[in-house]
Amino acid sequence: MNYRYSDYSIEQLHQEIGKLKEQAQKAEQLGNISEVQVYERKMQVALAYTISPDDFEKEAIYQLKMEAGYKFKVAYINGVFAWGYRIDLVDEENENIEALPISLLGKKVS
Repeated sequence: MNYRYSDYSIEQLHQEIGKLKEQAQKAEQLGNISEVQVYERKMQVALAYTISPDDFEKEAIYQLKMEAGYKFKVAYINGVFAWGYRIDLVDEENENIEALPISLLGKKVS
């Protein structure tokens, strides 16, 4: 039976993240790069459920953990996803809104 990450306890989430990490490592050893990316994204979503959405502010700008130099301006938080705009290396804001798991947001810039 499949469960939603929102139904998992913190311990179950950490176990799931461990399983996904193992699966990603196996896929990497086999050279399945796209499969590795799927497992990494699932890990980030599961990890987002271990973080409080209240720790993030609307209209604040955060560094992106997986992309050095890039930032993310939060328009609003919906569950464990931050909706907003990516800011590139030359501080230009992308005009397309996107959603990222809050686990991808790093330190607050402003």
